[in-house]
Amino acid sequence: MNFKYNTKQRNKSVQGLRSFKDTLPQEAKRILNKKGQIYSNTLDNWKFLVGKELFNVCYPISYKNSKLNGSYLSIMVKRGNEVELEYSKKEILKKINIFFGYNVVDNIRLKTFEGEFKKTRDNKINNATNSKNIKKITNIKNDRIKQSLLELNKIFKTR
Repeated sequence: MNFKYNTKQRNKSVQGLRSFKDTLPQEAKRILNKKGQIYSNTLDNWKFLVGKELFNVCYPISYKNSKLNGSYLSIMVKRGNEVELEYSKKEILKKINIFFGYNVVDNIRLKTFEGEFKKTRDNKINNATNSKNIKKITNIKNDRIKQSLLELNKIFKTR
């Protein structure tokens, strides 16, 4: 890669291939660097971090990192199970910090809710493509492309 200093622009540019991170806007980079990776990894491994019993009654909402209050993880807990989660706070903190390899979370904050978890699968539309797009797919002249798009639609229907 060659570094090129543009005279018309303030920033220096790099010729050649760029990483995906460099193509993102500045605001998106800040969000991803601050809390995106920690929160997404926590969500992905939530069942491992809290166990099967607590996994059914709670889930993480957000991760905040501030200089004044330290970092904390907000967790939604089903009403009636707050005591169980309160007693296992230290263990969850310990597991999260061991999982990341350094002190990521200093505190856990609980928020309660009533009712059941929102099921995201019920809220999704059954067809991956709407009727307008299906009409466009049927108008495609190339049979291979048409069949592959229809098969892709069937796969999304089953999920």
